[in-house]
Amino acid sequence: MSGYLAEYGVKEARRERIIKRALLVVTLAAVVGGALYLQFRNYREKRQVKTFLTALEQHDYRRAYALWGCTDQKPCPDYSYQKFLDDWGPESDHADIKKVRITKTHSCEGGIIQILSFGGDEEVWLWVDRSDKTIGYSPWPMCNPRVPVSSLKGQ
Repeated sequence: MSGYLAEYGVKEARRERIIKRALLVVTLAAVVGGALYLQFRNYREKRQVKTFLTALEQHDYRRAYALWGCTDQKPCPDYSYQKFLDDWGPESDHADIKKVRITKTHSCEGGIIQILSFGGDEEVWLWVDRSDKTIGYSPWPMCNPRVPVSSLKGQ
């Protein structure tokens, strides 16, 4: 009779352990996946701003201007190269790129807003578009959920 009851509940206990382990693995994968998503969701856009700052630090203003989507072949009508140099060139208020700090990043639907601090109260809000990675001045200091950025491109 002891042989008959020796296996009683073993299969249920094994099934319960398998279910608990599976739930633990799924939960752990969701937590790790969520953390990785939050860490890297703006990676390419942040890297674009760092590339822009590196180009400015190396005094490669043509390359920095190209990151704004403006080239000699396709200049920006509202932001000439000379205006760009006035804002970011060697004689500008932002000439010393080594002292710039990225203080905040706001993730928006169509891109990111990255806030650069040049010391004191001087801050510059840059917008990096997710679709083509172009850089520009942010139209607002925070994400505006009522106005999609794609509608601003035609203006």
